[in-house]
Amino acid sequence: MVTACKYHEQTKHTPERVRTNTFSLDFENKPRPYKVYEDIPQIPLGESLQSPDKPALAAIATSSPEPRLDADPPSLDAQSLQTLCHYATGVTKTLKRRGRKMRFRAAACTGKLYHVDLYAVIGAVDGLDPGVYHFDPDTESFDVLRVGDYRGVLAQATDDFSAVANAPVTFVATSQWWRNAWKYRNRTYRHAFWDSGTILATLLAVASALGHESSVVAGFADEPVARLLGIDPEEEAPLELVPVGSGSPAPDAQNIEHIDPDEVPLSDHVVEYPLVFDAWRQSTLGDNKAVRAWRQQFTEVDDHAFGTHERGDGQLVTLNPVDTETASSRPVTTTIERRGSLREYSHDAISDRKFATILDRALRGVPTDCGEAASHLVDYYCLVHAVDGIPSGAYQYHPEATVLERLGETSRQTAGHLALDQSVVGEAAVNVYIMADVDSIVEQVGNRGYRLAQLLGGISLGRLYLATYAHRTLGGRGFTFYDDLVSEHLSPRAANQTPMTLFAFGKRVE
Repeated sequence: MVTACKYHEQTKHTPERVRTNTFSLDFENKPRPYKVYEDIPQIPLGESLQSPDKPALAAIATSSPEPRLDADPPSLDAQSLQTLCHYATGVTKTLKRRGRKMRFRAAACTGKLYHVDLYAVIGAVDGLDPGVYHFDPDTESFDVLRVGDYRGVLAQATDDFSAVANAPVTFVATSQWWRNAWKYRNRTYRHAFWDSGTILATLLAVASALGHESSVVAGFADEPVARLLGIDPEEEAPLELVPVGSGSPAPDAQNIEHIDPDEVPLSDHVVEYPLVFDAWRQSTLGDNKAVRAWRQQFTEVDDHAFGTHERGDGQLVTLNPVDTETASSRPVTTTIERRGSLREYSHDAISDRKFATILDRALRGVPTDCGEAASHLVDYYCLVHAVDGIPSGAYQYHPEATVLERLGETSRQTAGHLALDQSVVGEAAVNVYIMADVDSIVEQVGNRGYRLAQLLGGISLGRLYLATYAHRTLGGRGFTFYDDLVSEHLSPRAANQTPMTLFAFGKRVE
């Protein structure tokens, strides 16, 4: 069984590995980007979506579950669930490219392969019976997997974590490995958390806009969750839970009868990449006691035991983000619909205020079951190429003080080289790297901590997308990279760290 550290090392990109790679895509065997059950009931969710007017910049800027203080919080109903699912992983636009219609989902996904699915475990929700459902983005319907209130199974699997135990609905994000491994092979385990992260970023934002509490639960017993959904982790595995809403206590856990619903094959044949499942398996938790012990580790470590860095002696640049009253008011749902993946950047400089606002709102931390300590798993670094008033260079961003600390020089050419020799990355105004010390994380909180670090990179990526596209003239896109070359470029500060994700943003070519 491979450890997370070994897995990460084995799946790094290097110039030599990329240069000598002979792999080619088999388009005749490309998997379908969504699952289709053969013979189970399906409930259409209709076409009535809610349209909350909360601005995207406000919706993403929360590091807590946002408990409501009023006595009458909004109730969750079928329309709310449809809105949450649609804006998390539904089809938000259809464009014509080269004579073909292409359907784009709400959240970005590596390779547009859409391998992450959402399930909903539902209790008391107006307009929908309690049950276990799979959201089908192709038809905007719920596939009915089980009838009855099974929320107690998730409560038990999370050691009765209060957000799950009291939520009327908890979403489960999974990855169907082959849908991504067709192109990315053994790196799919990384991509699972990047891509579920962008989905969770939008799910949390829309939940906030609708007025509901929500958070990310990374600690749970994996096997009962997989059994509840009727999935085989060698093919599709649970990644995270997201409880939404409160005030509806789950019943005691039911016995979980075995189900194995038939699915239409994704493609002619599946190519196995055992390293992906092995990497997932080595980070599983066996039962609620193991969950409790894992979560407890986060309360027993020093803030910087995970290898993150406080401010050093580099020159500081104080950032001045726009306040709430004058920030972009583009609603979160409109922003999600507008979001794309920018292919061509203008070299024009972006406003220092917009730059500061994007970082401030997107990188504030994520509400998780691991408490404040989870925010110390990753650091943020910026390669600045074209921002008004900020000299070009490599910086560390310190979110608690809203300052940049200068680390050294950089260039557009270097930025493109670091990003797998994709010159377009250097054409952007800013490159943001989310970095983590994998060895320290695994030492402190085990292999499952690697899941969380990659996930935080993915959620940051998703929030950066939304913060960027909340501004009319800006756009951005996630990219991959030569892992060790990025660490070297940001050394000595980041010598112990390796990149989780990369986002490049700037002005669009008009």
